[in-house]
Amino acid sequence: MERLNRKSAPQAKQYTEKVIQFGEGNFLRAFIEWIIWKTNQKTDFNGSVVVVQPIEKGMVSWLNEQDGLYHLNLQGLQNGEPVNSLDMIDVISRGLNPYEDFDAYLKLAEQPEIRFVISNTTEAGIAFDPACKLDDKPASSYPGKLTQLLYHRFQFFKGDKSKGLIIFPCELIFENGKHLKECIRQYIKLWNLGAEFSAWFEGACGVYSTLVDRIVPGYPRDNAAELCERAGYDDHLLDKAEIFHLWVIEAPKEVAAEFPADKAGLHVLFVPSEAPYHERKVTLLNGPHTVLSPVGYLSGLNTVKECCEDPEIGAFVKKVMYDELLPTLNLPKEELLQFAGDVVERFRNPFVKHFVTSIMLNSFPKFKTRDLPGLKTYLERKGELPKGLVLGLAGICTYYKGGKRGEDEIVPRDDEKIIGLLKELWATGDVRKVAEGVLADEFIWEEDLNKIPGLTDLLAADLALIQAKGMREAVKSII
Repeated sequence: MERLNRKSAPQAKQYTEKVIQFGEGNFLRAFIEWIIWKTNQKTDFNGSVVVVQPIEKGMVSWLNEQDGLYHLNLQGLQNGEPVNSLDMIDVISRGLNPYEDFDAYLKLAEQPEIRFVISNTTEAGIAFDPACKLDDKPASSYPGKLTQLLYHRFQFFKGDKSKGLIIFPCELIFENGKHLKECIRQYIKLWNLGAEFSAWFEGACGVYSTLVDRIVPGYPRDNAAELCERAGYDDHLLDKAEIFHLWVIEAPKEVAAEFPADKAGLHVLFVPSEAPYHERKVTLLNGPHTVLSPVGYLSGLNTVKECCEDPEIGAFVKKVMYDELLPTLNLPKEELLQFAGDVVERFRNPFVKHFVTSIMLNSFPKFKTRDLPGLKTYLERKGELPKGLVLGLAGICTYYKGGKRGEDEIVPRDDEKIIGLLKELWATGDVRKVAEGVLADEFIWEEDLNKIPGLTDLLAADLALIQAKGMREAVKSII
């Protein structure tokens, strides 16, 4: 079987280099490159990507060995039907390592057709490091490297405002664009790059916050040989992802006109604010995840799919999602119902084994950010507590008690202070004290949740029911 490259795969197309991408990992290749590949097929975008390695040790050399080509395996449910596709993605033109060839990196700034910068350098990547210098080859931080590139472009094109860049960070932090922009401003000031460059950056360039959503397991170790056989090539860069995708970009219509991914039949949205979509994802995807995991596990189930397909736990998941969390959001109801339906399909993905124990890492902080806001809003709007969310919190408390589920040892993983507190509270043998103690802990909540009307009583009652009859009976009592 031939190694995949542009010689062995002459059908691969060549496009104009329009995008500089910081990051060469599985997520970007399964998300951004796939979106650009689809956009090239459906519109006249005709763009390719130059991949820049953002840290000293990376894999652009692997990309170059295959001339940027690789296959993407998408798996999941779409409109209830299983999808298991395999496509060759041909939009990466080349990879660059700025640590080995800094001059070639800076020369990217001299290409007039380059218009976009896209990144995913992990949540820690968007950070200002005052140790970075303008004459570093390259600056160690991603914002530092980007500022070097922008400054060189400004100088090369003599401040031409038409040569500004459109920048889409994809790091998983809220308002990633605002954070990145602030870092660049700090470097402009630190390096004394001048008022003219600062004005060019502010006026000619756009740094836009984005929200990305796609589960990417990455290289398919379990069936790589089978996929290579199916593709007809020896491909060392195989990538795997779920079929669902969503990219929300906080940018005006003129940006959408230049990057027409939303015209290619893709879930790419250009919106005035990403905030409601961030809230939607955290509430309708992460929120149910956080409570279904302990409830499902203590009911004898092991994966998210099993939870969703179990008659009782599945009903619990839908109650939490549709009856309790969805009404707390402020987007149009049809849009929320569509997204919730997509989430259920993702939870039921037959190709992914998502173990609930992996979701239960740091469950209390997760409940605080993902479910507590919904609990408070539901109480405010409905005048009563959401029983599913409170039972989910009781499930977390019970899971943190430790002990065994059948032959399996229950080992909660969280901050040692939280683990110690729960151990102490459960040692009293009094579920009321457990409820009061957990809700009062300001280290977890930064407030005393016993002040929420009725919450202490309901949590204590749920804990007592779980202790007396088991989690499954407690679920039956509310569905």
